[in-house]
Amino acid sequence: MLIFLLLFTLERNSQKESRDKWGKKMDFLLSVIGFAVDLGNVWRFPYICYQNGGGAFLIPYVLMAVFGGVPLFYMELALGQFHRTGAISIWKHICPMFKGIGFAICIIALYVSFYYNTIIAWALFYFYSSFSSTLPWTSCDNEWNTENCTNYFGKDNVTWTNYSRSPAEEFYTRNVLVVHESSGLGDVGYIRWQLMLCLFLIFTIVYFSLWKGVKTSGKVVWVTATLPYVVLLILMIRGATLPGAWKGVVFYLNPKWEKLKETSVWVDAAAQIFFSLGPGFGVLLALSSYNPFNNNCYRDAIVTSLVNCLTSFISGFVIFTVLGYMAEQRNVNVEDVARDKGPSLLFITYPEAIANMVGSTFFAIIFFAMMITLGLDSTFGGLEAIITAVMDEYPDTLSHRRELFVLGLVVVCFLGSLSTLTTGGAYVVKLLEEFGVGSSIIAIVFLEATAVSWFYGINRFSNDIKSMLGYTPGLFWRVCWVAISPAFLAVSLNKDPLSLFDYKYPDWSMTVGYIIGASSFMWIPIYMVYKLVWTPGSLKQVRHACEPLVD
Repeated sequence: MLIFLLLFTLERNSQKESRDKWGKKMDFLLSVIGFAVDLGNVWRFPYICYQNGGGAFLIPYVLMAVFGGVPLFYMELALGQFHRTGAISIWKHICPMFKGIGFAICIIALYVSFYYNTIIAWALFYFYSSFSSTLPWTSCDNEWNTENCTNYFGKDNVTWTNYSRSPAEEFYTRNVLVVHESSGLGDVGYIRWQLMLCLFLIFTIVYFSLWKGVKTSGKVVWVTATLPYVVLLILMIRGATLPGAWKGVVFYLNPKWEKLKETSVWVDAAAQIFFSLGPGFGVLLALSSYNPFNNNCYRDAIVTSLVNCLTSFISGFVIFTVLGYMAEQRNVNVEDVARDKGPSLLFITYPEAIANMVGSTFFAIIFFAMMITLGLDSTFGGLEAIITAVMDEYPDTLSHRRELFVLGLVVVCFLGSLSTLTTGGAYVVKLLEEFGVGSSIIAIVFLEATAVSWFYGINRFSNDIKSMLGYTPGLFWRVCWVAISPAFLAVSLNKDPLSLFDYKYPDWSMTVGYIIGASSFMWIPIYMVYKLVWTPGSLKQVRHACEPLVD
């Protein structure tokens, strides 16, 4: 019996040693930063900041980061590094009854891949269109333009009305998306072959970056994670030299202290830091599972969180110096040109300003190259979360078939994205963004934090960290994990009425959205019931359904 246990231990250790590892520490850090710093840092934070009090918004933002976002970020890095497994099989070490969380995470990651890569495909379309001496969204003389197209740059006495549309807006809505040929979700129209080709190229890059594991993706991120910072620096310097730039900066940071009395400001701060750092998507678990056991995950959590938050803050200067320039050109207030949010900020407002700069072609090319690389990094992380989770759950079947499994996954993601490539695809993207992730991922992270802190036990989790780092997490971290961070997640829930452009989503689409959201979350209670029903014995013995398996 003793010999059998010895052989079992040796076999298990050899399996752990055979697991892939990062080639360099920087491969891991750049991968985490690349995942956390995505398109949302560039388009969402600046808009949320000025909408919620400018400089005053930084107070709730920092507080939510310190007490909510960073502790959850640290928790996931530590869990992944200690247990060295993905989002599904990790639950047999924590609380087997909660294994449904792992399946739910993988489904949400699939939904993200269905719409997020389409946004990158839009950026690739712009990137290709930028290789022209005159950018196609500069004038109103194109076949897709309408009589409402109004070009005010470099012209005097131009009347701007509520019906006026800039060349950049019509290029985006009528040439890239072609939404005017769709009446809404009930009539999404045909697939745009141009966008399908762009998406195919995106997924080809993704496949050859992930097919061999973290040793290849860790090399790719040296380009995709660092290029955006070079471009942001160039664009910030260029923006600061534009006439009217100071108006944008003042509008961005001018503190409106009375806003701090509004509950919505604190809710927006919680939601922004949560979706920016990205706990709960299984990515941090997957990426940290390839770290050495004694890696300093505490320092990694602090460094990467700081980089993420500072990137969001700096992006605000890049965006608002240009908005100030546009306000100067239109002879209007900054708030009148800062109404666009979400993708429109990146695909209408900023390209419009770039088109009227000296050297517009150069700045357009590097801007959309930055957007593509920002998006690719997040896609790498999201799909690696699925790959690691499924391969760790079924090692005997998939351990030597990674290339085929990744190919199958990429094909599924591509096919699942086809509805977003139609003339009404933008409406599908918005629906998936709101309901495919949204409340489901927040509820999942709440359950994850609860399972770790209360079922697995905060003392046991602290001892795990001590075995890796040599010291126990301080009282601050333990209080956050047990009480403050879960409360922070409850505050993050916020659902605004759904609309896009002038389209109001019908009631039936809300029902479809809730079904999409439930399709991922439902696996948590389903697996709990399965575990309780199929665990033999008395009620006392059934309690073992939440006892972690001994390593």
